[in-house]
Amino acid sequence: MLDRQWKIKPNKRRALMLARRQLPEFVCDAVNLEGINFTLPEIQTLIEGITVGGHRLSDQHIALNQAKAWQTLFQWLEDDTFEITKEKTCELHFIAAMNETLEWGQFRSGGVTIAGTRYMPPQAENLIALFDKMVRDMQELTDIYDQGIFIFLSMARLQFFYDVNKRMGRFMMNGLLLNAGFPAINLPAKRQLEFNRLMLIFYATGDQQPMNILLRTCLDERIIAIMQEA
Repeated sequence: MLDRQWKIKPNKRRALMLARRQLPEFVCDAVNLEGINFTLPEIQTLIEGITVGGHRLSDQHIALNQAKAWQTLFQWLEDDTFEITKEKTCELHFIAAMNETLEWGQFRSGGVTIAGTRYMPPQAENLIALFDKMVRDMQELTDIYDQGIFIFLSMARLQFFYDVNKRMGRFMMNGLLLNAGFPAINLPAKRQLEFNRLMLIFYATGDQQPMNILLRTCLDERIIAIMQEA
């Protein structure tokens, strides 16, 4: 699999090492994008097993779920058991969304809406077929970052779960990238306004190109430089 933009030489061990070092940053940005205001030192403290004051227990639970989901993903990658399948996606959702949504660990059983847009996600009975189609369509793309971003955006728009869809899309996108030996994409919370605006356009139109451009700019240039040393 190729990366046409940066010409990164795939190196799974190095990409995974760098992602592990970014774990607190990944978790911090993910929860801040959901409106949960933890600082990076607070997230580092939580991951080390120490609670922090001034936050609701439910918010700490969400942050720890994200860390556990990342750690599970890392283990799958080390064991060479990561796959983009319904089963793996639901297994990871069980960890990432536990006690946060109506159902976790399984595709939604009813309809949902998305705030800010009139676009309606597909009916629940179509989700399995749509997941399989998503994977087939992804495999037709020849650039690894196009593949990963396609998975993230498709999962966000199709809404396979009652909640935690964007976070799950990012997990599966980054699992795909890391498994192929390429660095993960982190979405900084400071770009939330830009991200939200473009996501609403994407929901309405289905055009992935503007979001593809945005997400590529989120790949840390320092990480690219380290990967290009390989």
